[in-house]
Amino acid sequence: MIRLTDVHKSFGAKAVLRGLTLEVPEGMNTVVIGASGSGKSVTLKLIVGLLEPDAGRVEVDGRDLAELDREGLTALRGSIGYVFQFAALFDSMTVADNIRLGLARRGLDDDAIRARIDESLSLVELTGQEERYPAELSGGMRKRVGIARAVALRPRYILYDEPTTGLDPVTSAVMDRLMQRTRDLGVTGVVITHDMRSAFAVGDRIAMLHEGTIRQAGTAAEIRGSADPVVRQFIEGRPDLEEVAPAVRRSAS
Repeated sequence: MIRLTDVHKSFGAKAVLRGLTLEVPEGMNTVVIGASGSGKSVTLKLIVGLLEPDAGRVEVDGRDLAELDREGLTALRGSIGYVFQFAALFDSMTVADNIRLGLARRGLDDDAIRARIDESLSLVELTGQEERYPAELSGGMRKRVGIARAVALRPRYILYDEPTTGLDPVTSAVMDRLMQRTRDLGVTGVVITHDMRSAFAVGDRIAMLHEGTIRQAGTAAEIRGSADPVVRQFIEGRPDLEEVAPAVRRSAS
C-alpha cells in the first residue's frame, strides 16, 4: 500500500501541499483529480522519491521513504513504474530498445529481455512495432510504449501522469482500457488526470486535491454523486462557484 500522511510541501513561499493524507489501496486504480497547480504531479514525485516532503510521511509497502538510504530508495523504485505525460521516450532508440534499457539494467539475459518486450507490447496492442522509432509513432502510440516500458519491469505500482492529455476520444478510450488491463494483472495504479471521463472509467477510487489537501475521496459513484460544491464544480466543468462550503472531511483511505 502507498500511504501519505499529513504531507506538506512548499517551493519557496508557495505552499503546494498543506497536510495531504491519502491511502492507495492494493490492486486498485486510485485517480487523483484537481485543478492545474494543485499539487497532483508533486504528489507522484513524492511517492517515487524524486521529491522529499517538508513535513509528514510518505510510505510505500510500510517503508517511510525519508528513512531509506540511496540503495534502499533505488530498490523501492524498482517496484514502481512511471508513465510520463509525454511518454519520455529516447528518440534515437527503437521501441524495443526503449523497453530493453530498463530490463538490461536489471541484469536480465537476452532471451528474458526479448520475452518481456514481446509480452509488454502485446499487452498494449503494439505487436510488430519493435523496430520503429518514436518519431514514427502517433502520440497515443508513444504513450502506449510508455506503458509497455513500465509493465515490462513487472512493478507492483504504476504512476500515470496525465495519460490521456492531448489524445482524441478514441485513443483516450484505448488508454483507459490499458490502465484497466494492468490493474486486472494485479498492478496498483495512481492516475493523475484532468479528464473526468477517463477518471470515472478507470478509477476504483477518486480523490480530489484542492488547496493542498484532499477535499474528498471515495468510490467513483460517491464522487459522481458528491454534494460538495467544489467537487461538483470540477467534475461538471463549471467556471464559477457562487459559494464554497467548508471542505467535506471524508476519509481519504
